[in-house]
Amino acid sequence: MLDWLHGLFGPSLELLALSPPGWGGNLLRGLVNSLQIAAGAFGFGLVIGLLGASGKLYGGPVTRDLLEVYTTVVRAVPELVLILILYFIGTDLLNRATATMGYGSVEISGVAAGIWVLGVVQGAYATEVLRGAIRAVPPGQFDAGRAYGMGGVMLMRRVTIPAMLPYAIPGLANLWLIATKDTALLAIVGFAELTLETKQAAGSTKAYFTFYLAAGLLYLIVTLVSTFLFHRLENRSRRGLPGAMGVGRCVNS
Repeated sequence: MLDWLHGLFGPSLELLALSPPGWGGNLLRGLVNSLQIAAGAFGFGLVIGLLGASGKLYGGPVTRDLLEVYTTVVRAVPELVLILILYFIGTDLLNRATATMGYGSVEISGVAAGIWVLGVVQGAYATEVLRGAIRAVPPGQFDAGRAYGMGGVMLMRRVTIPAMLPYAIPGLANLWLIATKDTALLAIVGFAELTLETKQAAGSTKAYFTFYLAAGLLYLIVTLVSTFLFHRLENRSRRGLPGAMGVGRCVNS
């Protein structure tokens, strides 16, 4: 029986070994690159989203109109097309700017470019998630903060962000999971993330089922761990709020 199992799965396990001739190390390196890009893009998108949500809620007419165009365009155009546009146009504009200042072309790292491209995409969705979360906070809390003499920055730090987190975390959890999967789209422009490493390994060995199944399991592990962590974070943020005991269903719904 053991010999039969080894004969069935042995070749696949050898292909997934961490050291050559196995490709497991390549897959893990690609996973690390994917998580780096996803984390950077998620953080960059949160900054854009917080500024965008504040601009939509409290900005002037021009600011609100520009942000509306930004969020509408990003959500309307397929993400793969946006990635291609932002990557190639952004790189071209940067090189033209450096050439105008008398410098040569700039070599942009794959991680930095990936964070920039996906961060702009994430920012549009984060803007709407955070805008809805801020609107869900009772206005009396902001009035109380202003009554205590809090300025805009302090009000944001001590009232707005803590109060809106319980409403924002479910949406932000989904954005994080989308960011981890959107890194796969960066393979089309040659970023060495998990999907590209998997494609190269499968193409070299012809073991397509083995490597794509392994990649799928890695993405699943990331999703399960992320869901657990966001679940804990949401429960912590909702301590003392009505209905806190049932919050666990929000992330998984």
